[in-house]
Amino acid sequence: MECLINMDNRENVNNVIKNLKESSNKELIYSLEYLSSDFEQTKNAIIKLTYHLDKTELLYNKILKEYEKRTNGNKSI
Repeated sequence: MECLINMDNRENVNNVIKNLKESSNKELIYSLEYLSSDFEQTKNAIIKLTYHLDKTELLYNKILKEYEKRTNGNKSI
């Protein structure tokens, strides 16, 4: 999976947060855009991983069912 966070940008946003009252509007807008982008990328990664997890579970259960048929339900897993 690609690295979703550029540490220099994250550090800039952290500095804006630490000095929120003194930050310029340009810095605030940059931070809002950065955080919005980071949120969307993180959300999309979680959704993709959720689909992957669901598919993995389905495949596992399918294989387990076949294994149990072959072994008459004797689980050794």
